[in-house]
Amino acid sequence: MYSLNRITTTVDCDVLLTWAQAERSEIDLKRTNEAHLAETFTGSSLQIDALIIGITAQITAHEAYLNALSPGPLKVEAEKEKTRLVYKKFQMENRKETYGSVALVEKEVELQVLEKKLTEYDAFIAAVTAHKATLPIS
Repeated sequence: MYSLNRITTTVDCDVLLTWAQAERSEIDLKRTNEAHLAETFTGSSLQIDALIIGITAQITAHEAYLNALSPGPLKVEAEKEKTRLVYKKFQMENRKETYGSVALVEKEVELQVLEKKLTEYDAFIAAVTAHKATLPIS
């Protein structure tokens, strides 16, 4: 799988092992951070989805209320409130992209990629270690 037959000294193996272990350690740290973010996004996505549903219901109710009002100061205030609610929904939808269900799925994909990288580094470290054992000590 790797061109380890070109590695002829234990010192070269040690260099490869040091490099691979450092890379693996860095990826493991990234995986830990991504896992934490995924946990955070799980809670956030549920909360954001619930807020969007609630705000949408408020907008619908406000539209019905606005249709029943005759022109005047009360209707102007109700239109301002509807505009505020529409803007709040817009903000929540933007938050959903960053911290909601979409972001959660993206984090899950990133976690799977990192897991595969860790598995590959583990295989590489095992292969170099096995190859090193076949070499005369230098």
